Amino acid sequence: MKKRLITSALPYVNNIPHLGNLIQVLSADVFARFCRSRGYETLYVCGTDEYGTATETRAREEGISPEQLCTRYHAIHTEIYEWFHISFDKWGRTSTPEQTAIVQSIFRNLHDQGYIRERTIEQLYSEKSRMFLADRYVAGTCPKCGHGDARGDQCEECGSLLDPTDLIEPRSVMDGTRPVIRETTHLYIDLPAILPKLQQWMSEASERGRWARNAIRMTEAWIRDGLKERAITRDLKWGIPVPLEGFEDKVFYVWFDAPIGYISITATLTDQWEQWWKNPREVELFQFIGKDNIPFHTVIFPSSLLGSGEDWTMLHHMSSSEYLNYEGGQFSKSKGIGVFGTDARETGIPADVWRFYLFYNRPETSDYTFTWDDFQEKVNGELIGNLANLVNRTTTFLARFFDGTLPPEVSLDSAGSQDRQAFWDEVRQREAEITEKLEWAGLREGLRRIFALSSYGNRVFQAAEPWKTRKTDPEGTHLLLADLVYLVRDLAILIEPYLPATAERVRSLLGASAEGAWNWTALGDPRGLSRIATPEILFEQLSDELIQELRDRFSGSQADRARRAREAGDATKADAKGPGSPREGKTGAKSDKNRKDHAVSERLEDQFAEKVELRAAKILEVEQHPEADKLYIERLDDGTPEGRTIVSGLRGHYTTEELVGKTIVVVANLKPAKLRGVKSEGMLLAASSGEGDQEIVDVLFLEGVEPGSRILLQGQEQNASPQDSLKRLKVDDFFAIPLRAVDGAVLVGETPLVDAGGAPLKTSRLSHGSVG
Repeated sequence: MKKRLITSALPYVNNIPHLGNLIQVLSADVFARFCRSRGYETLYVCGTDEYGTATETRAREEGISPEQLCTRYHAIHTEIYEWFHISFDKWGRTSTPEQTAIVQSIFRNLHDQGYIRERTIEQLYSEKSRMFLADRYVAGTCPKCGHGDARGDQCEECGSLLDPTDLIEPRSVMDGTRPVIRETTHLYIDLPAILPKLQQWMSEASERGRWARNAIRMTEAWIRDGLKERAITRDLKWGIPVPLEGFEDKVFYVWFDAPIGYISITATLTDQWEQWWKNPREVELFQFIGKDNIPFHTVIFPSSLLGSGEDWTMLHHMSSSEYLNYEGGQFSKSKGIGVFGTDARETGIPADVWRFYLFYNRPETSDYTFTWDDFQEKVNGELIGNLANLVNRTTTFLARFFDGTLPPEVSLDSAGSQDRQAFWDEVRQREAEITEKLEWAGLREGLRRIFALSSYGNRVFQAAEPWKTRKTDPEGTHLLLADLVYLVRDLAILIEPYLPATAERVRSLLGASAEGAWNWTALGDPRGLSRIATPEILFEQLSDELIQELRDRFSGSQADRARRAREAGDATKADAKGPGSPREGKTGAKSDKNRKDHAVSERLEDQFAEKVELRAAKILEVEQHPEADKLYIERLDDGTPEGRTIVSGLRGHYTTEELVGKTIVVVANLKPAKLRGVKSEGMLLAASSGEGDQEIVDVLFLEGVEPGSRILLQGQEQNASPQDSLKRLKVDDFFAIPLRAVDGAVLVGETPLVDAGGAPLKTSRLSHGSVG
């Protein structure tokens, strides 16, 4: 048996993954678990893809280093994948010395083999931002299909690969200006020269490895349209340096180095990594990706390996999935639309329930749309009504009427066992078919056939009517129940790759040891069990009330969710904003509707002076909220003997070390509110801009200001002590007075806010944005 090397597309570090993103990582996990249970020597590697323009730009906007940004999001990804029970052999990242060494080595070999070209090109340049614009930071109209918001590398509407200069009326995503064209010299990989090697390899590999149809079609379309030299360098600082004289100020393009991350992540696990990656005679490579990543894994990455002249382990089987859509639209990281990994965890619905639904409807040959009604129907009808029902009714009946014991093992060849033989012949045939599907990563069909086998067990139970035969034929009924318990064991072994936590619960229920009797070799063998434990319910039904609550909570974008929470005046709902903006319980951008609803004739400055009390407070302690991943609990010195506690959604934007000891601005007269069970006595102020994973948060920090001192409008008298507070303020009333950052100054209307010494409040990361 060849060793099996498994990868899933490296998730980009600068976002929180939604259910659609999770499919590839989860799919590789299911296949890896299956391979281990089958006895294959298996290695599953993945990690965050960390280099590139998006990371460098976001870090610059936030005023932190790219390393700090990557570390923050790597931790978020890690927590999500751990909650989903993903069994990586190595979960790593690409910003490592191993990645640099291996990428540079492959480049040098390509250069030595004559497959690298120098080209001076005209590239779009933002004069306002003073930088060349990477492909993804140019938007415009697609010249192929006319889509009005195509990006400079690919049109997501029609799938065409583009150059930024191809776009009609291009604009900078960074600053909205019309870029100009300037010359710059880059390095290109000569794909046309490598094409003969690629075609020979692909003709054999795609047939031998049973590639998915969409992978073959898309790759053939690339080749049919004619491969072109493709740039592999960029004008950035955050990336792998190019080891070539004259190009020291360039870094490698992320789509050249990212797939090499599979190799380097393995190298961070073992110094014997070449036994996996330079061993094609003994290792088969299985890769799990979305359809938008197909060409990079079937053309660019293989061409880089083939052109290097080394004997690499190449792609054997490609499992590519289509898109998972959401409630009639699309999941969107940038807009915060859909259910994200952090959301799934906070629903209280177990991870295995989400895993079941995603694989039962895995979009293998066409797109699939997640709807809450379908989610409820599949979970209640199949997961609970079929599988959990068989487990519960079988074990409950055995426990109630036979004291939970199984009869001594009875050979299927003994007298009177014709029906048992037929039963096991059927079970074994179905199990062989399931195994064949999983051998080639037919994950959806494999799971559906598992549930069809469970349905067969339910039919056998129902037809046998053990509630009648337990009195007329107790021995036969006992054997029937024993066979059904062994079927339950087999089903648990079969579902373990999909639902690992559930399989473990069933294993404990059946009293099965982890050795021998709990892997693929035990299937179809009714031996090894003696007594079951007390039965328990595996899953709770998803009620109509819960589904409606979740549908409402996750409808629209994260901005829609935040606005609904504000308009309801219920601060406890602010944590429903979604994964892209984890500032739950703290003010966000002011909604236009609130501004209109609360507008009055008096000046904003007058409203502020009459209603709002801002004070300086020093952060003494910060801890994570025990019930919410996006929230911190901060204990403050606000100049009073008792101090105060607030809850804010800064996790994901700031580390605890970045907050402790800092002096902040607190809305001191806000009515207290409970956020996930913790009382929050006010909220801190921060500037913000953008939405989803593009949101930037800039906490207003103060220097040399005593805790408890007032923050006032310029010209307002400093005459109130900490005990002379204004009337308690409703959150809606505060939202009705918009604060904003303009050129780094914090304004109410047209008047700046100042500290006790008269110094204007200043932002540090954002020049312009909402303040709340």
